[in-house]
Amino acid sequence: MEAQPALYWDPFDTAIDADPYEVWRQLRDDAPLYRNDRHDFYALSRYADVAAAHRDQSTFSSSHGTVLELMGERPYPGSMLIFLDPPDHTRLRALVSRAFTPRRIVALEDRIRDCAATLLERWQPGEPFDFVQDFGAPLPSMVISALMGVPDADQAHVRELIDTMFHLDSEQGMINDVSFAARLELWGYLEAAIAERDRRPRDDMLTDLVRAELTDEGGQVRRLTTHEAADFANLLISAGTETVARLLGWAGVLLDRHPDQRAELAAEAGLLPNAVEELLRYEAPSPVQGRWVTADVHLHGRTVPAGSKLLLVTGSAGRDERKYPDADRFDIHRSFDHHVSFGYGIHFCLGAALARMEGRIGLEEVLARHPEWQVDQAGAVRLHTSTVRGWVNLPVE
Repeated sequence: MEAQPALYWDPFDTAIDADPYEVWRQLRDDAPLYRNDRHDFYALSRYADVAAAHRDQSTFSSSHGTVLELMGERPYPGSMLIFLDPPDHTRLRALVSRAFTPRRIVALEDRIRDCAATLLERWQPGEPFDFVQDFGAPLPSMVISALMGVPDADQAHVRELIDTMFHLDSEQGMINDVSFAARLELWGYLEAAIAERDRRPRDDMLTDLVRAELTDEGGQVRRLTTHEAADFANLLISAGTETVARLLGWAGVLLDRHPDQRAELAAEAGLLPNAVEELLRYEAPSPVQGRWVTADVHLHGRTVPAGSKLLLVTGSAGRDERKYPDADRFDIHRSFDHHVSFGYGIHFCLGAALARMEGRIGLEEVLARHPEWQVDQAGAVRLHTSTVRGWVNLPVE
């Protein structure tokens, strides 16, 4: 094994994760292909390298999992879309993408606005309000749950299970008994709901999964198994909740730190779509994705052997000065053509359009009611996992 360099980064280190920007800059400048012996992985941190790896799914495979502590010698079992490569990924993504049609997404605008308004009624002068727990987390949960057909009475419990799935153990990461129990309970709930849709179809996404047909490798047309449909539902409801919750949490923090830009957004809602993109670039809700290297690959004068774990540091890519001038400056007026916070290539986030809409409408509704706020830093609590980064609690006044 190679000697551990003085420069050190790993996604489990909470001290680094609290303020990773200087370490990420050093990675980009001095170790664009980084090796961590302790956790046995390589890492790419420059935008160009991260984007190229996303596009080359044959060399940088998702089939062994995309979360470091899940990755092993064998392909990850099950039919989770983000853990599949073509041709399985191609067939199943085409099937599930039908549920995210532009018509269905646009039809959600009023629902998102109503949900945001209901949640913000609790934010009254002098009353405690948590920008994440009272707004940022329940908003996307309510929306994706409604889209999928989860009853209102079950939505709070489903969101609690999703939050618990991201419980981080100091030694085992997200692979721990607490996280596993929540994951199992949510999967069982969704499996039962899908079986119910098979008996009694409704106008919701769970019914779409039950009815969906695909053509397998042998040319046979079939429907998803209950297990496959539950895997899809689990991914959609978890990712659809978690990503936007982190996006809105970061918005609460960054707009408090930049009150002049917050005032501009409050005065001109038309600036919000670009502001959402800048938020995603500046603070990626999921700053790290794992890949399995399928063949020897030569990068930056070194060879990454086949069978290696490699991490794509999306959070660092968004701060790469080679792509974004003055990259550490948050600027809602920034003009840029692309970021990789929703992934790139075949694994580009299925729900990106919905996430963008939720971010835009959510912030529009907040700013219309509360053009100013201050984060209570003493009460703010971070979320640390190997793949998701943001805030659990964000009290504001």
